[in-house]
Amino acid sequence: MNAVGGIAGTLGRRRVPLGLRFLLISIVSASLMLLDHREEHLSRIRQAFSILVYPIQVAVDLPFTGLRWAARVLSDQTALLEENARLKSERLDVNVRLQRLEALGAENNRLRAMLDSSARVSDRVLVVEILAVDLAPYRQRFTINRGLNDDVYVGQALLDASGVVGQIAHVDLFTSEAVLISDPDHALPVAVNRNGLRTIVVGTGDSSRLRLPYLTNSADIEPGDLLVSSGLGGVFPSGYPVGRVLEVHRQPGQPFAQVIAEPAAQLDRDREVLLVWTAEDAADGYGSTNAVETP
Repeated sequence: MNAVGGIAGTLGRRRVPLGLRFLLISIVSASLMLLDHREEHLSRIRQAFSILVYPIQVAVDLPFTGLRWAARVLSDQTALLEENARLKSERLDVNVRLQRLEALGAENNRLRAMLDSSARVSDRVLVVEILAVDLAPYRQRFTINRGLNDDVYVGQALLDASGVVGQIAHVDLFTSEAVLISDPDHALPVAVNRNGLRTIVVGTGDSSRLRLPYLTNSADIEPGDLLVSSGLGGVFPSGYPVGRVLEVHRQPGQPFAQVIAEPAAQLDRDREVLLVWTAEDAADGYGSTNAVETP
């Protein structure tokens, strides 16, 4: 009986055809969808399932999201690096241009000042450039870019926008060597502008100091007095600033006072200077007067 019952049970289960099952499931599914559409009974179930499924969706999408984020970050970083490099290059270029403009402006101001100074000198002048400076200690000399070809001669005066610079010591065909008033071997006749007292200024080997060794203790000279070229000797135009007195030391028992002056010219900063031809030079054939030339 048990064997017969088991066979009958098995036959009973097989009697439900597959198509009937599908039909029954379809009817149930359609009924559920219709009820959900009209009554929305399954919305909470769907919400619960969406909460459960969300971590899976995030986990599946995470590699793609990470790749997109990394690509965007790398792209932004590359763009920032390129922009940074471009801005640095532009800033460097602008700084170089500004430095050049500042240099040109300073040079223009120097030339204007010297041309203005040349108007106060009633002789022929020529703006020349300094090519080289003698770096030997206590030797105050430099080379200019004019020579015999430009009628330069030994002893000719050199000025700048502020005062007397020196004079020509040696002349070649295209260049010349000048000795500054601060050179220990140079002496220049001057006068005290306040009272006309005449004396001689000599160099010290220091471009910021001059000496007046031939003034007695009783000489009328004071700190702050302006020293101008006296014109004696016919080399330098008279009345041009040479320096200003800084110190006056009168020593009892000594015949001469110790007087220190500061040059009026920018001896250690000049890049251009003025060559001066006096009227006497013109009479000797060194060139016409009342003319201004530039390099």
